[in-house]
Amino acid sequence: MRHQKLSYRMTPGDEVEDMYILLNEVKRQIPSVTAVSSGAIASDYQRLRVESVCSRLGLVSLAYLWKQDQSLLLQEMITNGINAITVKVAAMGLEPGKHLGKEIAFLDPYLHKLKESYGINVCGEGGEYETLTLDCPLFVNARIVLDEFQVVLHSADSIAPVGVLHPLAFHLEYKAGSASLSGSRETENSIQEKTGLVFEVQGECPQNSEAMCLPVAEVTDSVEVTDNRLNISRRKKDNTFSICCWLQETQKTSAGLLDDLRVVLKQIESKLVRYGFDWGHVLYIHLYISDMNEFAVANETYVKFITHEKCPCGVPSRSTIELPLLEVGLGKAYIEVLVANDQSKRVLHVQSISCWAPSCIGPYSQATLHKEVLQMAGQLGLDPPTMTLCNGGPTVELEQALQNSEAVAKCFNCSISTSAIYFVVYCSTYVASSERLKIQEKLDAFLKQMRVWHFEERSMSKVLDPIFLFVLASNLPKSALVEIKPILYVTDDSETVSEIVQDLSCMKAPLHWGFQHADWHESCFQKCVVHEKICAVILSITCEIAARICSESLDASQSKDCQTSQADGGMGRLSRFCIYLLNKIIVENNFSWEDVTNLRLYFPTSLSMPMVTLSAIFSSAFDELAVMNPRMKIDGDSIFNLVPVLGAGRSATMDDIITCELFAQKS
Repeated sequence: MRHQKLSYRMTPGDEVEDMYILLNEVKRQIPSVTAVSSGAIASDYQRLRVESVCSRLGLVSLAYLWKQDQSLLLQEMITNGINAITVKVAAMGLEPGKHLGKEIAFLDPYLHKLKESYGINVCGEGGEYETLTLDCPLFVNARIVLDEFQVVLHSADSIAPVGVLHPLAFHLEYKAGSASLSGSRETENSIQEKTGLVFEVQGECPQNSEAMCLPVAEVTDSVEVTDNRLNISRRKKDNTFSICCWLQETQKTSAGLLDDLRVVLKQIESKLVRYGFDWGHVLYIHLYISDMNEFAVANETYVKFITHEKCPCGVPSRSTIELPLLEVGLGKAYIEVLVANDQSKRVLHVQSISCWAPSCIGPYSQATLHKEVLQMAGQLGLDPPTMTLCNGGPTVELEQALQNSEAVAKCFNCSISTSAIYFVVYCSTYVASSERLKIQEKLDAFLKQMRVWHFEERSMSKVLDPIFLFVLASNLPKSALVEIKPILYVTDDSETVSEIVQDLSCMKAPLHWGFQHADWHESCFQKCVVHEKICAVILSITCEIAARICSESLDASQSKDCQTSQADGGMGRLSRFCIYLLNKIIVENNFSWEDVTNLRLYFPTSLSMPMVTLSAIFSSAFDELAVMNPRMKIDGDSIFNLVPVLGAGRSATMDDIITCELFAQKS
């Protein structure tokens, strides 16, 4: 074993390369083999190595024991007739002379006693013991019987001695009912036929081993793009910031998704390099495309830029949705990336198909943790072992998606019911209007039920009170009806999770554009403020609120602004109100615009307003705010991302004119 880091990279001479040689020969001899099944239960070290080999050989990794309860799993193995004996022990309480060669059924009670005393893994997943299977239901004709063995002591450690059982002689004992007992010629021929499938693999690792695990070739070709088509915004921040890139479409410059996506990815890559970063610094990617039917094309292009080799600390998490990009004058691809200035992220990337949660086969991970914020990939209502969507409609898909999200959260010792800051729920336009409110009701009921369970099991008194954003999308991957994206706050074990709404009445935000505080303003937004570290806001401008804003009387000093607003259909006034209220929330909760990691502004295509026009309106409003607030620095870069949707809002009706999603985090 030469490569001892958690994540594996091809290392000549490592035992993992022996597995590669073996499976490569299996594929050559039996071309119909498409997957490899392993017994990984909790060991990332083992799972990642199997996944690495499978990825290089184009095989699917199956790990149906992954994250299963070990006590239940051990009992299930015993009940189903798996007769295995210990051939190695290396744990406190296990003695070579006493416990080697013993059946797991015999050791079961003692292993659970050791679990209570020392916290061992009862299935030996931590290397506490290794086993040899002598009989199981797969052994149809005969069982293995050991005639002679030798116990070898590897370490005489007084606390955890290590010993190994070496078989010296064995024979096969044919089972009752087996035709072998009659000595029939037909069975002997059958056995000889089967032994013909046993091959001895020798030799060095074939040359194509190196070829298959080389990094994806750098993308050097690039579609030319004029500056007036390219739009890049960057939210500057010392710790974490976002970059987004979209193309302005015109008939003369119209291109396919492949070309547009390549341009956008190349531009973001160039921007990262310019700032001294690379794809390894990216935490999360929002991939917006104009046609989900071209999802496979998008993936093929995506994997040429974001690779495991470029992201040694783990590939970023991702959510992909179809949006009405063309309807607002954009190209066919739009990408937003969340970037960290360090590589301290912790990534969960399970490529194996299991019963745990949907696998992520490719360069995108289930979740990324950075600076106590857990960004989860968009979760669909997929049944993990089959990777197919659950039948039964949007609420059934939602429940499965929430269960999948909870499985991921548990890997970070948290729960979506107690640690969620907010949820983004993407609803497909194929969900009937009457079913959308049921999605919201199901979400509320599911989280409430989970909280009750956590209170009973863990005696928790306080949890985060999450906020919600619903987005109506044109389509989702696999034609799913619902996709959910939770954002969680992950604390240290010693820290209590609780929402903190501070009394900051002494912090007063300056009044801008003549807006005066009114009680009804509170009904426009939801917020979640955590430990003076994080501030999340969902601000919702409905038709009723918009009418109220635009009908408010303005003093003489605002007459010019009023005339401008009339020219742009009142959107200028609404943009200023949004920024005024967001600024008020930020300041009164002791945050600043420099703490803002990302700000997304969702607008429906029903506005019939080109994205370029809307971008100019909000940019103008932010410029005005910067003039009124000298401490606010913009430096020429747009600090918001506009996202065209079919609908959005704090409720599943998704009928807002403008919806703002703001996330701020102190360094």
